[in-house]
Amino acid sequence: MRKVFLVGAGPGDPELLTIKGLKAIEQADIILYDRLVNKELLTYAKKEAELVYCGKTPGNHILRQENINYLLCKYANQNKIVTRLKGGDPFIFGRGGEEASVLRAHGIPFEIVPGITSGSAAPAYAGIPLTHRNLSSSVTFVSGYNPEKDNAAYWRSLSNSVETLCIYMGVNYFPIICDRLLKNGMDSALPVAIIHWGTTKSQKTITGSLGTIVDRLHEVTNPSMIVIGEVVRLREELQWFDEYQESAINVI
Repeated sequence: MRKVFLVGAGPGDPELLTIKGLKAIEQADIILYDRLVNKELLTYAKKEAELVYCGKTPGNHILRQENINYLLCKYANQNKIVTRLKGGDPFIFGRGGEEASVLRAHGIPFEIVPGITSGSAAPAYAGIPLTHRNLSSSVTFVSGYNPEKDNAAYWRSLSNSVETLCIYMGVNYFPIICDRLLKNGMDSALPVAIIHWGTTKSQKTITGSLGTIVDRLHEVTNPSMIVIGEVVRLREELQWFDEYQESAINVI
């Protein structure tokens, strides 16, 4: 039986994988997995399963997307069960839509297995609710690098009509992003949080304002989730994961 599962592996904490995602890993003959997938999840694969690394870092792609598309079709046409394992959710900045389109064009059956995206999980682990009855009733997810959107109308829209702004893959470009937002009217006093390796033991969160946070960028690298909005102020009260990590260390 040939089939491809496009699976969201979640944001990093292996316990955040869905049950359906786990089943897709367990039955796969081939697993194509990305850099941000927690390697612990691969231990659930069959002993005879073939593991193919498709890792991508900024500016360095082990496999180009065209090659990944080719492999998905190649293995499926060998009557294999293929699991394409992606960090977060395959349909949120995960190119899952592109891969699904290729599979459909080649007549290959596929299934989408949603995952918990880092855009919601990392803030939650940092004690930042993206919505709050008194502070924010809307959330906007954007990519930190999108040349096609780098125009005045786009930045005006983000600067003036967004209550909570979550930016994926934005650390390297954040000085430019801050400059665009400030020049188009976003309040320099708005609080900002940058969450590095959210939901993992390496999680680190830095905070500041839109006008000052750039001075702390040297403290974090990719992968990081950026959150801008009044909800960030709640972190001071709700930062449960930091306290959990400290208590775990003290127990040890």
